[in-house]
Amino acid sequence: MFSGIVEEYATLVALVKEQENIHFTFKCSFANELKIDQSISHNGVCLTVVHLDNGLYTVTAMKETLERSNLGLLQVGDKVNIERSMLMNGRLDGHIVQGHVDQTAVCTEIKDADGSWYFTFKYAFDKEMAKRGYITVDKGSVTVNGVSLTVCNPTEETFQVAIIPYTYEHTNFHTFVVGSVINLEFDIIGKYISRMIQYK
Repeated sequence: MFSGIVEEYATLVALVKEQENIHFTFKCSFANELKIDQSISHNGVCLTVVHLDNGLYTVTAMKETLERSNLGLLQVGDKVNIERSMLMNGRLDGHIVQGHVDQTAVCTEIKDADGSWYFTFKYAFDKEMAKRGYITVDKGSVTVNGVSLTVCNPTEETFQVAIIPYTYEHTNFHTFVVGSVINLEFDIIGKYISRMIQYK
């Protein structure tokens, strides 16, 4: 379980394909603090540390994860937002994030807001999935590449988020361009409420 408050971005230093899996090796400032079997969110995807070596760590993504997220598009040198699992003894600064990416979305617009930025994303809308909570709502929570954000101006298949300079600089948002593919996790509370309404 995560909060969507990204600790930093890690740099991909190696990737190895093995059958349907990809092993990703990353470098980050806290790699030496990690342990085997520890869960870390990578662009919002919960992955398990499987190997540690001299300030680097390796995680493995299977076919299902690669197809549902943007991890399969990664190349050596790319920056990935990372967050260690949430401690259950403090404040929840973001929102409840599972690390289970629902689908990808595409950045369609980046607008300068005099020091901050508005990013617009478009995702494949499915009416049946929307009934089960796979939607965005105004002022609701959404996770973009593992970052907990507040939704602005949602439509049936698009939404905006406002990014302040700190978030822009300390996550991989500063690498986004129009056409960038991002990972999207809809709010789990919204999913549960939508599901419960169906059984009333």
